[in-house]
Amino acid sequence: MDRVKFTAMKDGDKEDYDFLTEHEVAYTKGTAARLLKAMVSLDEGLSGYQITRLGHSLQSATRAERDGADTDWIVAALLHDIGDIYAPYNHDEYAATILRPFVREQVTWVVEKHGDFQLVYYGEHVGADPHKRDAYKDHPYFDDCATFCERWDQSSFDPAYDTLSLSHFAARVEEVFARTPYDPDVIRAGEREPLTK
Repeated sequence: MDRVKFTAMKDGDKEDYDFLTEHEVAYTKGTAARLLKAMVSLDEGLSGYQITRLGHSLQSATRAERDGADTDWIVAALLHDIGDIYAPYNHDEYAATILRPFVREQVTWVVEKHGDFQLVYYGEHVGADPHKRDAYKDHPYFDDCATFCERWDQSSFDPAYDTLSLSHFAARVEEVFARTPYDPDVIRAGEREPLTK
């Protein structure tokens, strides 16, 4: 069999769906490689900064690594703006959706909310609420997101910074996306890890 028999999903049988499951499992094994390839597209994205969006992402991940962050934080710092390519109005939610099955809940929440938190730096200049993050002030991950933005995100637009390459981070991305999706031992709902050691 090289294709399913059905033209409408409701008409598929077990043989069809076993066949598709095999293909889907094989396809998911290439997620890390596809993400790393997509990261290169950030070099062609949003302009006007002193460095490209890829440069910003690499610099964020480099700062996280140099701060002693664990793999979840480093990969999140690398991928936090990957949504700029396809979802510029909700890039943070897009990136969080990609990460959610494979990293701690804490990390996913920070990535999902970092856009709101970043407004503290520039909201007043673009007619947005610089205090939008205050809506989350009682959330257990509030300080984590504030620190993520301060140390790794808003400060990572420096063309003179000694930034590590994408290939440097490839093994970490592969490690994260090789995990069993939604493994409770990885997600660790409600638990916190420090951003830095």
